[in-house]
Amino acid sequence: MRRRIGIDVGGTNTDAVLLEGDRVLHAVKMPTTADVLTGVRLALQDAARATGAEGVQAVMIGTTHFVNAVVQRRDLAAVGALRIGLPAARSLPPFCDWPQDLAAMVRGQVHMVEGGLDYDGRPIMPLDEVGVAAAARAMKAAGIGCVAISSVFSPLDPGMEERAAAIVLAEMPEASVTLSHDLGRIGLLERENVALLNACLTPLARHTVAAFEEALGQAGIAAPLYITQNDGTVIRAELAVRFPVLSFASGPTNSMRGAAFLTGLADALVVDVGGTTSDIGALKAGFPREANAVVQVGGVRTLFRMPDLLSIGLGGGSHVATRAGGGIAIGPRSVGFRLPELARIFGGPQLTASDIAVRAGRLALGDAARVADIAPDFARAALAEAARMLEESVDRMKTEAAAVPLLAVGGGAFLVPDSLPGVSEVLRPAHAAVANAVGAAIAQVSGEADQVFQGMTRADAMAEAERIARDRAVEAGADGATLALVDIEDLPIAYLPGGALRVRARVVGEIATG
Repeated sequence: MRRRIGIDVGGTNTDAVLLEGDRVLHAVKMPTTADVLTGVRLALQDAARATGAEGVQAVMIGTTHFVNAVVQRRDLAAVGALRIGLPAARSLPPFCDWPQDLAAMVRGQVHMVEGGLDYDGRPIMPLDEVGVAAAARAMKAAGIGCVAISSVFSPLDPGMEERAAAIVLAEMPEASVTLSHDLGRIGLLERENVALLNACLTPLARHTVAAFEEALGQAGIAAPLYITQNDGTVIRAELAVRFPVLSFASGPTNSMRGAAFLTGLADALVVDVGGTTSDIGALKAGFPREANAVVQVGGVRTLFRMPDLLSIGLGGGSHVATRAGGGIAIGPRSVGFRLPELARIFGGPQLTASDIAVRAGRLALGDAARVADIAPDFARAALAEAARMLEESVDRMKTEAAAVPLLAVGGGAFLVPDSLPGVSEVLRPAHAAVANAVGAAIAQVSGEADQVFQGMTRADAMAEAERIARDRAVEAGADGATLALVDIEDLPIAYLPGGALRVRARVVGEIATG
């Protein structure tokens, strides 16, 4: 029977489960350590003791480390931005729509050269290869090791980006190069922004994955390492180093996949209540519903594969206070992983949502005597405010008028009431507190293609998109024999000639064991 370890690193807790087939053999929840990696190592060692290190088939880790680096403006590398598109695309240079503080940290050099495609796929200008080489030499001289390359309409034909990358690597063999067409969609600035974010995170990703692998070695586990992605699937660790942005929202998607697995429901709303935030999303055929619009990350507009999520500042560690004008305020500030140090039930000074839940009898944690002075009416009013916040968020995420089931998971799920308007039933599965780690442990491998095809029949374009998706899944670590097409859609693009068709295809399969 196959055994897997799933770990999810949140801002408050690090959760781990040992899964044997469909059964949770062992689960642990511990506070996230200040350096993150220590908590992962301790969780791995705990899980390994429960099974024996030699019995583990694979280890899956989900982490908020990379998105937190962007949001908190830390551990980001300077990036050389190379845009191919002159004489067009000059008026809005790279980083033009970034928050000023973040741009100041990430902007290394900006270079723009001739090239790119027109909307119909014809070259605007031939690629300026001499200009690309000169830009690479300038970036090398400045000590820049991370480069993001974007080209106008590269999803139509990525050839210019790929040729530019070859020239850059010839001049800078040690550079880390991100190509915008590998991550983003049509929309130059948003696609370029994704590439720039990815490039600035690659040194951190390299360090983080190396630390995860070291933790596996210290725990005596020889199993392969996978990192969870935004769509609830995993990729090989070495590929995650190249594309850290693909794990930005992996925590909530792990919880959603875990909730589907633990309840057997494939279509439902899910609320994952952690220590700092509540993330509300929708399951469609067992996978998170994908956002098809611009998503802001740390104030940067992006358009790439991200789940359709709504996050609110409500969690078990959220600050609770009386508003100046009356009423109760919960969040968005939180004690986070310092709950055992700062919450009143542990002798700390800060009133949190967990203190309120203990006083109301919803939660057994810490010393209830320390919150006995809280008035029952105040506790009821605070829980009613939490319910109001959740009700409003659930209503915003619904796409139909009919009542739908709501799966409540996460360590702070005690804040979710037993009934909400528009919800048919609130389900709290076994192991709900570690659903995120369960979702990581059960994760499969996916491959996706999102490309514009011209001069092809609809059937041929869809077949080619599926082939590309399958190739990418195998590269990510899937067993090709287990791959199945789970989603495909096509969209004619009226403003492009030649019967242009945008096709999105997605396949999912089991991890390769050979």
